[in-house]
Amino acid sequence: MKEICEQFKITHRNSTAYLPQMNGVVEAANKNIKRILRKMIDNYKCWHENLPYALLETVIPAEVEIQSLRIIQEAELSDAEWRITRAFNKKVRVRTFEVGQLVLKHIFPHQEEYKGKFAPNWQGQYVVHKVLSRGALVLAEMDGQLWRKAINSDAVKRYYI
Repeated sequence: MKEICEQFKITHRNSTAYLPQMNGVVEAANKNIKRILRKMIDNYKCWHENLPYALLETVIPAEVEIQSLRIIQEAELSDAEWRITRAFNKKVRVRTFEVGQLVLKHIFPHQEEYKGKFAPNWQGQYVVHKVLSRGALVLAEMDGQLWRKAINSDAVKRYYI
């Protein structure tokens, strides 16, 4: 994996599990990649040689973060929908966490800890052990035992004593 990333000058980033807000963006990018690959296989005998150039035509990560006209057109948003989306995004506040802060972790329905709708939705007291890029956190339990997986900051909230 590392060699392929170096060959095509790809920056590999690990992502945290379960971020439902990004599912639509990922599905749209996958749809574009599949469409381009399908065209290449049908039209070219040596399609594997042109693969890097074809993948350059897909959505680049900067376009996902900065809503370009191309993304809007592919998502087929009307002018009104785009204005609503932009107004919503203006009101989103960035949540930052620092090492040592106490947090609670959200219990999602697909997790083992989920006990039904009458059980608590939050668990823990956890300590932020490390703050990673793009809103990912490494948590530790109160006794210092580290979690093996990073968690997205959308799935935690500050805990005040």
